[in-house]
Amino acid sequence: MIKIICLGKIKENYLNDLINDYLKRINKYHKIEIIELKDENNLVNEKINIEKHLGKDDYIIALDIDGNQITSEELAKKIDETFITNSTITFIIGSSEGLHEDIKRKANYRLSFSKMTFPHGLFRGILLEQIYRSFKILNNEKYHK
Repeated sequence: MIKIICLGKIKENYLNDLINDYLKRINKYHKIEIIELKDENNLVNEKINIEKHLGKDDYIIALDIDGNQITSEELAKKIDETFITNSTITFIIGSSEGLHEDIKRKANYRLSFSKMTFPHGLFRGILLEQIYRSFKILNNEKYHK
């Protein structure tokens, strides 16, 4: 299973459409769930809420601007290799305040898509697209570049 824990609700219909489209696409390959938590603008409270949704055997990937930057092929390989030993990969997208340091330390891997900052709703769509692309790569299926 893939879980995406994120803070804040998506208000824009076009972003909800994008997110729902990629959720449907990914579900053809693997079970995926989005856990949307309240954006409290308080890293301690957000940390507590995030931790409630972490399983003891989850492989945690924290989305962090200071994390590792990798290619789509490398993300596909990471997903593939992680599922050999873990049944759940949990991606965590922080709030506009970022992620609490304890969450970053708890993460098995810290991933950065860029040094730039993205709107949370748009980034959720970008993450989903990259997960979908990973499954296309792993299944040797053609996908636009």
